[in-house]
Formats: sequence, C-alpha cells, structure tokens
Amino acid sequence: MPTILTHPVVAALKTWFPRVPRRAIPIGMIATVLPDADVVAFKVGIPYAHTFGHRGFSHSIVFALIVAALGTLIVGRAASPPFRRRLAGSSPTFLFLLLCAVSHPLLDALTNGGLGVAFFSPFSNERYFFPWRPIRVSPIGPRFFSDSGVATLKSELAWVWLPFATLGALPLLLRRLFR
Repeated sequence: MPTILTHPVVAALKTWFPRVPRRAIPIGMIATVLPDADVVAFKVGIPYAHTFGHRGFSHSIVFALIVAALGTLIVGRAASPPFRRRLAGSSPTFLFLLLCAVSHPLLDALTNGGLGVAFFSPFSNERYFFPWRPIRVSPIGPRFFSDSGVATLKSELAWVWLPFATLGALPLLLRRLFR
C-alpha cells in the first residue's frame, strides 16, 4: 500500500471541481485513507485473504460509493439550506469524494506487494493487481523508518505525489491562461 502520507495527495484534484466547497477537502482526505482502517483485522485475527481482511471489502467500489455518499451528506449538513438541496442527486461533491475514496484501492493495485485488491467485494473476494505495478509497497510498523521506508517514499514521490500535484495544478494554470 502507499503510505498514509501519500493517499491524501489525491485530494489535490479538488481543483478539477471548482463548485465543490473547500470543506469537502478534509472529508476527501479522510476518504483516501479510510480503507486502511481494515488493518485492525490483523489485530482481531481476521486473515488477510478474508472478505473483511486487509484490502478486502473496505477497498471495494461498493465501499467507495458508501463513503462518498456519507461524505456528501456530511459536507451538505455543514452547508446552508440552499446548498443542501443542490447536493441531492449527482453532485460534484459526490464525484469528488468518490474519486478520493476509489483512489485508495486503485493506488494499492499499483503496488508491488500484498495479495491484491478486492474491487468487487462483497460480490467477489477475488483480489486484483494492475499489470503495471511501479509503487513500492509500504513496510508496516517500525520497519517504515528503515531504508525500505525511505525507498517507498521515493517511489511514492515519483509515482503519486508528482503526477497528482501536476494534475491538481493543471486546472489552475489553465484558468489563468484563459482569463
């Protein structure tokens, strides 16, 4: 998995959603890391390959849809009543939060370790990786502070931070150019 420091970088894509309120950014950042709450499964004896094990249901498209819907409601509750009405149905806030939530399993499927990602859980527990896997899997626990952890951060800088920062800056540059 990419590190907990890297997943939230996806929220930089908020620039592609100018109508989404800024208060959605922290919700989006939480949505990017929430799937890894499943590491608790290790502590309670749920095996990695189980539906509710690491990279199981919490890394699925269904989970991302649930997180995006709940996040949209949270953002809407913090807004004024007219804005709440605009959040109904397919809203830019929902799409932004869905992008944030689904980015986690997509990035995990680009790593070089683990058992894969159960994108289609709860309907199937089959695990998938993408054929191209350039991101080093993050060491868990104290091993994160080793040479392996530094190598992981370098990998994430090249394959996640730089591309997402560039994608996030692009709409800002285009808006300036075409003003």
